[in-house]
Amino acid sequence: MIQRIQTLYLALAAIVSGIFIFVFSMWTTASGDVLFAQQDMTMMIMFLASALISVVTILKFKDRKSQFVLGRLNIILNFVLLGFIVYQSQTLSGETAVSEKGIGMVLPLVSIVFIALANKAIKKDEDLVKSVDRLR
Repeated sequence: MIQRIQTLYLALAAIVSGIFIFVFSMWTTASGDVLFAQQDMTMMIMFLASALISVVTILKFKDRKSQFVLGRLNIILNFVLLGFIVYQSQTLSGETAVSEKGIGMVLPLVSIVFIALANKAIKKDEDLVKSVDRLR
């Protein structure tokens, strides 16, 4: 149902992936340019896809198995996004000069934590339903 704790976790993951990318910068280059996720189309698409999957997962509250599968898919997408961000930050031009990493680089990790907590709650609900079905 909508009022469960996994809905809160998934909503927080959607907020982190969909809104915070416009607030927190990914990194600042040595020349002082501040780069956000929306300036890189691939990164932007991956963040918004993660937010969309989180919202779709919330809306599939009647089917816990597909919620769990979508949660795992979202975790994999966020790991790929994290790898892409690390790769991009390591191949910046002028990386030998001082550049500053932004808080936006850890947003996929925060999203992964929220989705993992949601999957744990979904699994707990599924186990509870199975145990009640055994009693019938």
